Amino acid sequence: MIKRNEIKNEDKWSVESIFKNDQEWQDEIKKLEKDLEVILKFKGKLDSSSKIIKELLETDISFSKRLDKIYLYAHMKNDEDLKNDVYKSFYDNAMNLYTKYMETTSWIIPELLKIENDKIKKFLKSDDLKPYDFYLTKILRQKEHILNENEEKILSMLANVFSTTYDSFKSINDCDFKFGYILDGSNNKLNITHGTYYLYLINKDRNIRKNAFCQYHKKYEEYTTTIASLLYGKIKEHVFEAKVRNFKDTLSAALFSNNIDTAVYMNLIKTVKENISILHEFIDYRKKKMKLEELHLYDMYVPFIETPDIKYSFDEAKKLLFDAVKPLGNEYSTILQNGIEKEKWVDKYENENKRSGAYSTGCYDSYPYILMNYNNTLNSVRTLAHEAGHSMHSYLSNKNQDFLYAKYPIFLAEVASTFNEELLNNYLINTTDNKKQIAYLLNSRLDEIRTTLFRQTMFAEFELFIHQSVENNIPLNYKLLNDEYIKLNKFYFGNEVIIDDEIAVEWARIPHFYYNYYVYQYATGISAAISLYKNVINESNNNKDQYINFLKSGGSEYPLDILNKAGVDMTASKPVSDAINYFKDLLYKLIEIED
Repeated sequence: MIKRNEIKNEDKWSVESIFKNDQEWQDEIKKLEKDLEVILKFKGKLDSSSKIIKELLETDISFSKRLDKIYLYAHMKNDEDLKNDVYKSFYDNAMNLYTKYMETTSWIIPELLKIENDKIKKFLKSDDLKPYDFYLTKILRQKEHILNENEEKILSMLANVFSTTYDSFKSINDCDFKFGYILDGSNNKLNITHGTYYLYLINKDRNIRKNAFCQYHKKYEEYTTTIASLLYGKIKEHVFEAKVRNFKDTLSAALFSNNIDTAVYMNLIKTVKENISILHEFIDYRKKKMKLEELHLYDMYVPFIETPDIKYSFDEAKKLLFDAVKPLGNEYSTILQNGIEKEKWVDKYENENKRSGAYSTGCYDSYPYILMNYNNTLNSVRTLAHEAGHSMHSYLSNKNQDFLYAKYPIFLAEVASTFNEELLNNYLINTTDNKKQIAYLLNSRLDEIRTTLFRQTMFAEFELFIHQSVENNIPLNYKLLNDEYIKLNKFYFGNEVIIDDEIAVEWARIPHFYYNYYVYQYATGISAAISLYKNVINESNNNKDQYINFLKSGGSEYPLDILNKAGVDMTASKPVSDAINYFKDLLYKLIEIED
């Protein structure tokens, strides 16, 4: 494989725009280590005046901006070559400084919350704190859930202890597990890894799919007791934190910071379950098109429409993207094109030891960068569109919001990326007369919605079950987890799918179950994105402007309020129902073309 130094400079991201070189980074981290103590000079003084609070916030913001740049450079350089010890050390040093920063600043929120109500209300009305009103209001809202200074310091120090269960799972899952190999039709060995597993599931050879599915889950079967214990430990941590911070339950605790009503979570599950028949209809159609007497879970990912043999160079991919996003207007298109072509946002190609996959990253004072391992496939074109959605969201938020309000919450994060995928899909379908290509695009988009909306909702229901079990003093053991997971699969996949025994342990390989009610946001995100996309594609300038304003809003309000202004009410069932109806429309278009 090609080495990092063999990649052309124009195909690499411009990390040098963050720090010119390693020495500049090293000089800055040394200064930051000294400057951190400056924050402590405000300790014990916050109740004296609004001016002191303002000075603290300005100092903290200035430090945070610099720390973000330190971390960004270190993690990007580390991801370029994961075996480069120099940048691994940079990354470790950046993380250590971040931990020290969290410990050093752990007193701030408890001290703010100790200020008498009348006094803090008076402070908030002052001109000094007007720019920080929403930020401070969010903090004050936490009052009944924040502990005293010493207790908060202990909890911040416990963060490393609490991370042990997930770190242990990652170590076992990513490093220790060896999945062995299977044989193809010519008796060649096919090694199974996390990376190759999905490739085997989309292989046209059914024996390869079946054997990979069985072999992969066999490893988890061997360790279900251990993994159940690790997951149980993590959920107990979530329950502990919810109790310590005086929340009714873990769901309320997890959704509190973003002011998400728990009804949003429950409504998602309810709406999807009430409309599950359309998913079953799609699965039945898959079975018919694949001409199978029995449809198994390992048959659920392989495209059932012939894949067009089309390759796209990166230059062709970016041209498709630029054309696809034109409905969003000149401002959006110009910024994106300039970013990819001139400012070098994208690290394009795979090199030896480069981090796999793709992501968008950046900080307030940097470009929004995109890591890719572009391989000329349609999936890579889609990945570029997806990550560009994230990057444009970050760019527009950073340009239009102050530092404290620029970062958007995870609840909104997948909206812009999914929106871009819909634009690309729409453009590709409308610019070809090739029915096979259109059918393939419809098939693949249906599968993406299936896995993002329906599958993630199933995960969300499972996550709710495991938290409620522990809250009710029911220990999590592998038998309980297996039984519930099988039951959910039977409901979501329906009667036409053979629910293979191996799927009972799939929960054991899903890292998101350690993330504390995270996965539902994929399902709500795609629902919101589809609603916004359908509004914009109707060519209403008002809808387009609403969407661009959404991208510019960052975290300046609570996420539900930001979406409401863009025209989507996630407290209602309509966005989820609309997404399901969109899924239905795509399915019927596919049937019309194919049958």
